[in-house]
Order: sequence, then C-alpha cells, then structure tokens
Amino acid sequence: MDANAPILILKLTCADRPGIVAAVSGLIAEHGGNILESSQFDDLRTGQFFMRVRFSFAEAERFSFFFKPVAERFSMRWDVQREDVRGRVLIMVSRFDHCLVDLLYRWRTGTIPMDVVAIVSNHETARPIAELHDLPFHHLPVTRETRAAQEAKLLGLVEETGADLVVLARYMQILSDGLSNRLFGKVINIHHSFLPGFKGARPYHQAHERGVKLIGATAHYVTADLDEGPIIEQDVERVDHADEPEDLIEIGQTLECQALARAVRWHLEHRVLLNGSKTVVFR
Repeated sequence: MDANAPILILKLTCADRPGIVAAVSGLIAEHGGNILESSQFDDLRTGQFFMRVRFSFAEAERFSFFFKPVAERFSMRWDVQREDVRGRVLIMVSRFDHCLVDLLYRWRTGTIPMDVVAIVSNHETARPIAELHDLPFHHLPVTRETRAAQEAKLLGLVEETGADLVVLARYMQILSDGLSNRLFGKVINIHHSFLPGFKGARPYHQAHERGVKLIGATAHYVTADLDEGPIIEQDVERVDHADEPEDLIEIGQTLECQALARAVRWHLEHRVLLNGSKTVVFR
C-alpha cells in the first residue's frame, strides 16, 4: 500500500440489488486501493442505493477507466473526485452580510475546503469585506427589466472563474427558472426558516406575532420552485414569550450561519447525494 497515494472520493447511485458493495470494494482492492471510509444507504421506498467511498488509490488518473465496467454493470450514476482538489466557490450576498463573513472566516481558517473565487452582490455594501480579504468583487445590480442581462453576466462569471459551487449567502433575489435549471445541484441557498415556513417580508416579526417556540434555518439546493429545493441541512433553537423580534433575528442569524456552513462543507466534501426532491447526506 502506497502511503503517498492520492485519496479519492466516489459517490454513486443505482437501483438496489445484491453485490454492489462487493463489486465496488473488490475493484478498489484489486487495483491496490485502500478504503478509508465507506457509507451506504438503501432507500426502501424508491429502491435506490446510495454509496460514498473515500479511499487511497495510486493510479488515481486511471480509476475511472477501471471502474467503468462496474458502473455499467449496475447502471450507476457516479462521480469520483480527488480529495486534495478544493472546490471553487462564488459567494453571492445582498445587504445582510453575517453569512458571508462567517463563510470567509471558515475559509481563512481552513474549516471549509474551498477556494473563494469571487463575491457578487446587487449592492455595494459588501465591497469593503471583499477588499479586506483580497477577493474580486462584482457589483451586479438587478431590476425586473435588467434581470436577464444581469444573470447572463453572472453565468459568465461562473464560467470565467471555474466556480464549482454558487452560495447564496442571504442573496435576496430570485434566480430565474432558466438559471436555476442550468446550475441545478451547484447552487446552495440559506433560508431564514424551516421550509415551509414564514415567507415574504419580516419573517421573524411574523414568527413573533404567532408566538413560535422554535425558530430555525434551512440550507437547500436551488431549483426553479422557489424555496422548494432538496434540503441539505437545518438548524433550530428554542425561544419563548420573552424574546423580542430583535432577539429572534440575532438567534436566527446564528442558525443561518451554522446551517449554511455545514451544507457548504458537506457539499464540498462530496457527502451529499441527490435523491429526487430530497438528499442523502453521509456526514
């Protein structure tokens, strides 16, 4: 076993049947690989099988060639990535910058394995934060009349920077159906509630008026259906009658940061597999 062999992460989905785990582990062992971590899940409702394997493999560049016959045998949808290749992330934000600042701190400290390639905003308020971190800042204001042109510029930035993931860190604009579909599985949003929950303006004030006892935040993939995308992570905290709307906002913003950070990290660590309208997350 080569102690310096690259580490790969394999994700796969297929119809469940006997022999899948044996075929995958056998192929890795046959070519001198060493499994470091393995997780699997059978969805009994859909009959789908999900698996994530982290393993060392000396001939990393040839793994796809070796694995293709196994993938074809089981009709797998699969993907393999090198662990040492960091994801390239483009962060979008509007006026509320708490999630942006939190993500940048985790990036600087190495908590999340990513390279931030740019910050995009429809306002100028985040420019000083980008400059403080020596990151490119792109001001892309948007109106109903300019949305198509603005999204064309945004898509151009995604392609130009080679971004693997777009994070909506409290970006308060709705992406068009076309852009959402084109970037499906590559855009994560943070919502200031459990979904479904209080929608529209002043969600924490709505929650306060209803006397809620729990508030939360939801990180999910963006789809053309507003706030209905597959959920990756949620966080929650109890509140009571003594909490004012301002208290709920403070608690909620902390929850938003935590849920979004975990979702981004799990995505970049290749721990999230799509399962229709849901996700399988191998934490």
